[in-house]
Amino acid sequence: MPHLVILYTGQLDHEVNMTTLCRQMADAMLTVQDEQGQQVFPTGGTRVLAYPAPHYAVADGGAAGQAAGGTGDYAFVYLNLRMGRGRSEAVQQGAGQTLVEVAKAFFAPVMAQRHIGITLQIDVGPEVFDAKHSNLHPLFNKV
Repeated sequence: MPHLVILYTGQLDHEVNMTTLCRQMADAMLTVQDEQGQQVFPTGGTRVLAYPAPHYAVADGGAAGQAAGGTGDYAFVYLNLRMGRGRSEAVQQGAGQTLVEVAKAFFAPVMAQRHIGITLQIDVGPEVFDAKHSNLHPLFNKV
């Protein structure tokens, strides 16, 4: 953990490079620091995954957008960050602000052309079961 999962309406694949967004989000997560200036999210545990929804319904299907002179066909992006317990509310809020600013900047060109909704939520434990098996962490834990 932390894991950021991005769910989005599939038509966005023709308008943006979601791999670029994933990289930007992961890089932003690695900049988040706690009150002592320590990196909050471990490099080896940071993951960002994006999944397009090939089937979706958003709002009224575009009728209001078409009536306002737009093309309709609304888009939506849902970003959900799961992080482990133990981080202060200030750190959680800071992480959220960092990520939402990246998303807003990334989607600004799209928002200038179409109607799109963006939601970012952060979930924190409690985990009922939390097993990890990885050989990634040792790559970044060199002292």
